[in-house]
Amino acid sequence: MAGLHNEFTKRTLKVEDMNPDPRHQFSRWLDDYIQLNLNDGIAVSLSTIDREGFPSSRTVYMRDCDEKGFIFYTNYNSNKGEEIKANNKASLLFFWPELERQVRVWGFVEKVEKEISDAYFQERSKGSQAGAWISNQSAEIATRETLENMHRAFLRNVGDKLIPRPDFWGGYRLVPIRFEFWQGRPSRLHDRFLYSSRGESWQIARLAP
Repeated sequence: MAGLHNEFTKRTLKVEDMNPDPRHQFSRWLDDYIQLNLNDGIAVSLSTIDREGFPSSRTVYMRDCDEKGFIFYTNYNSNKGEEIKANNKASLLFFWPELERQVRVWGFVEKVEKEISDAYFQERSKGSQAGAWISNQSAEIATRETLENMHRAFLRNVGDKLIPRPDFWGGYRLVPIRFEFWQGRPSRLHDRFLYSSRGESWQIARLAP
């Protein structure tokens, strides 16, 4: 492992080239990532705080982002859902090694509007919809076979009927208060810029690597 070192040489990041609004800056970088045509969705590490005060991280998929924030979906009764209920402060980490970039986002998490969750749920396949219904997410289960049997039974019982969204499943939106944009540079002299919310405007500061 000690010999695995990379030099970061692909791009630079200058404050004069950055958008005054970090949400628009993020959209630029997201477009760059999407243009790579990796077809693997927009994965992001979501960190919350568990009931013992430990950071709790997992990878989720960002399904939308807009002027309000970043949206992902889950079971509201899952570990992450319970952690968000107890402490709605959270952070996101987007890591795009192909571009030698990462973005960190801090903010407060809220449930999205029901109509947004309903619309997204109906975009999912029936198999995924059934999975949301039958999985008591984060709870202990006896075997894989138990889960698959429940899934088959649910699909058999529902037949061709429309599957509604369960009340315990839906979207969360992380509303950001800080962003950090990181661009890898040679000799580990990386470019880092922190955006901090100042009411309706944002303050930008360069950070040491």
